[in-house]
Amino acid sequence: MLIAARLVLARLGPSVAARELLGALASALAPPACWECGAAVGAGQPLCWDCRAQLRFLRGERCPRCGRLAPCAGRCSSPGSALLRAWAPVAFEGPARTLVHALKFRGALGVADAMAAQIVAGAPPGLLVAPAALVPVPTHPRRMRVRGFDHAGCLAAAIAARTGLAVTPCLVRGGAPTRQAGSSRAVRRAPGRIDVRARGDPPSHAVLVDDVHTTGATLEACASALRRAGAYAVCAVAYARALR
Repeated sequence: MLIAARLVLARLGPSVAARELLGALASALAPPACWECGAAVGAGQPLCWDCRAQLRFLRGERCPRCGRLAPCAGRCSSPGSALLRAWAPVAFEGPARTLVHALKFRGALGVADAMAAQIVAGAPPGLLVAPAALVPVPTHPRRMRVRGFDHAGCLAAAIAARTGLAVTPCLVRGGAPTRQAGSSRAVRRAPGRIDVRARGDPPSHAVLVDDVHTTGATLEACASALRRAGAYAVCAVAYARALR
């Protein structure tokens, strides 16, 4: 069976369909396992109960602009930010970090639904409602070719399935790919470092969707592009928020 799967995948190439087929075949050969510890889990559950309990949900008062626990001590976006609001349900650590990496780097597309469930369940009132439309943060074309899928697009589609909001992929990345991991805040937020452009008419009320909100540099570049193209209000949701 494994040999047959490899032959089919060779024909399909590194596409989303190929990854989904591989996931289905893997589930048939072995029971699903927790992405964090490897323990057996139920179908569609990326984490076991013990690891789910380790997720650090961000509760209490939050800075509406940067999504950090209040007071944010001056670490939020500048007063001139193009973002009206940013929010994420969990801290980017432990099992949450593992889920993000499983989606982005290992093609575990099924993880997006569990992430979307937590985003939708805890979202502040009025954030994920019409007339807003979901706008995935764009992946650079070179990384898209390597990965074969758009992780933010997958997450946006999963949120849309739970909220009924439209998905409007109206942003594109240009320039050279930028490496965010390991870069300082000053480097990440350097003017012009992240080249994002809007194509067509953006939604008047846009909610950017990404896996992680770190310094906010990418979200800010996306929000600025949407505002320049005519968007009236831009907010953002991510699955996890980096707190350091």
